[in-house]
Amino acid sequence: MSDPFPPNDEKSIRGQALVNPFTAADVATILKENNWLGGEPDEKQMAWCARAAALLGPHAADRSALFNLLELVFHYDSQTILQGVDAHIVMSRYAARDVLRQLALQLLDGTPLTSERFSEIVAQLKEGLDIRGRELFHPIRLALAGRSGEGELDRVILLLDDAAAAGFAAPVKIARERILEFCSVFN
Repeated sequence: MSDPFPPNDEKSIRGQALVNPFTAADVATILKENNWLGGEPDEKQMAWCARAAALLGPHAADRSALFNLLELVFHYDSQTILQGVDAHIVMSRYAARDVLRQLALQLLDGTPLTSERFSEIVAQLKEGLDIRGRELFHPIRLALAGRSGEGELDRVILLLDDAAAAGFAAPVKIARERILEFCSVFN
């Protein structure tokens, strides 16, 4: 299966090409400014920065928007997330709890969350729960990225496990940790 979110410089969404104005160096600078990096990035960290720029850059209108997406990788507090009105709206939708239960079961095995694994999980959820669209994706995005919204949050989710493995100064909660924390606070 090919990567559903290939790291290209140009993306197309709804027929409009999106150009990526950001580089790995831009991401590394943001990480340094926020003390998420620690010092000078090593090769593994720069590879992650390049992937982050490729995945998030086309969805960020400016540097501030890129920061906001990166912040979702490095800051996660399910208790705060669940206090928001947005969380209440998402969790009141049809099958939201079922989506989270099934997602948690998929993530508990400890397999790193890659693009391919994420696609497999989404396909299994679609098939098993017979739901699509926001009823499926908004609970996933809320639990793993920290907010509901559009597809750029899926790309944040894809960066989590690799960010934790890259060894940044700021600890990153992987997808498995996030779903466990989210479910423990939610119930």
